[in-house]
Amino acid sequence: MDITYPIIIAVAKSWFRVGLKVDMAGAENVPATGGAVIACNHNSYLDFIASGYPGERNKRYTRFMAKKEVFDHKVGGPLMRSFHHLAVDRSNGAEAFQVAVDALKSGEVVGVYPEATISRSFEIKEIKTGAVRMAAAAGVPVVPVVHFGFHRVQTKGHKRDLSRGTAVVIRVGEPYFPTGEDAVAETAELHRRMAALLDECIAAYPADQKPAGAWWLPARLGGSAPTLEEAERLDVEEKKARAERKAAKAAEKAAAKG
Repeated sequence: MDITYPIIIAVAKSWFRVGLKVDMAGAENVPATGGAVIACNHNSYLDFIASGYPGERNKRYTRFMAKKEVFDHKVGGPLMRSFHHLAVDRSNGAEAFQVAVDALKSGEVVGVYPEATISRSFEIKEIKTGAVRMAAAAGVPVVPVVHFGFHRVQTKGHKRDLSRGTAVVIRVGEPYFPTGEDAVAETAELHRRMAALLDECIAAYPADQKPAGAWWLPARLGGSAPTLEEAERLDVEEKKARAERKAAKAAEKAAAKG
């Protein structure tokens, strides 16, 4: 039974009415019954709202996959469990995959982010094969959901901006059934569909909120966001710096014990 989810959705919808300018199309593509994989783009810290909103229109609650450490948190854990989200162990890919497949076979709508990490370029990054593989294994459709605008509210490398009237465009693609025979080719097809939906979102974005040079616009459209290649370089540098900090902290602990 869902108790917390409806409350959070009501709060989000109130925010939409008061603080944002939301334009959504294609919500009817989320199946009214049965399992489905929602494959959402990842350009903000609020993607779960964008990717969960279309399903709510059909009275479906999206269960998102999240690392198990989140469920261990004394505050976040109970909240995540109340949403019936899926705890996965990133160190055990096979187990995480099976958790998702079991949920899909039981009729759940499962939300995944094929890009894995936030796209600093606001384009669709290279994506993983997991979404199409789990859909094929469970015999359910993949439904691509792409949004543009939430990154202006909160994303990596930029301050949170809760200004009223920020436009958010959400487009939901048609469901399709991967066979699993060629996961690489089917993932390429998912990428094509998501990229096309992103172009639809940006085309529908209000002209007065697309000024030349804006940081929230992709470079190919005259924005100052990094290109895909530049964003990848930044991701590599960030990952390296994180590993160095982790190693330094571990060395400090070892020295303190010694």
